[in-house]
Amino acid sequence: MRFAVMASGRGSNFQALIDAHARGELPGAELVLLIVNKRDAQAVARAKAAGIPWAFIDSEAMPRAEFDRRALAVLRDCGADAVVLAGFMRLLTPEFIAAFRYCILNIHPALLPNFPGAHAHRDALAAGVSESGCSAHLVDEGVDTGPIILQQPVEVLPNDTEESLAARILPHEHRLLAEAVRLLAAGRLEVDGGIVRILPEK
Repeated sequence: MRFAVMASGRGSNFQALIDAHARGELPGAELVLLIVNKRDAQAVARAKAAGIPWAFIDSEAMPRAEFDRRALAVLRDCGADAVVLAGFMRLLTPEFIAAFRYCILNIHPALLPNFPGAHAHRDALAAGVSESGCSAHLVDEGVDTGPIILQQPVEVLPNDTEESLAARILPHEHRLLAEAVRLLAAGRLEVDGGIVRILPEK
């Protein structure tokens, strides 16, 4: 299965996929393209170092629908079967999602459905919860509302800041995202009524 990655920033989750692939942990998955929407995205340097083709589409220079049309054209050109959102800070249009129905993966730094959106750590701390974590999920038309694949709880400590909580959750994001890619590539994810079933290995 040919995976394209979309990122906006430092690309640490993208790097986790590169590393997992290099270790042979993603059988049946090939990383074929990186798309960034920010010119200064550090993810580009990671793609160059790994020899992965990349494309820049300026999300500030066009409406959301036009960005998605251009991204879809690039994805079709590279023959992508699936898309991974690795710190991609932009909502996708229903047309884009329909083109890759249940083949778009995202990693979110909270235990969904709790604390969706761009400020999950801040929201978790403000709510005073004793536990947060991360969720790997399929993307639908909502904001972090798609079917959940995997989750990992992480304790919230009394003296946690957004930065310290994020730092403890991040390694779990890396692991869960790679595992979600592996499962999708192996054809082991089945969606039934908005619920993901992980099928046994064949």
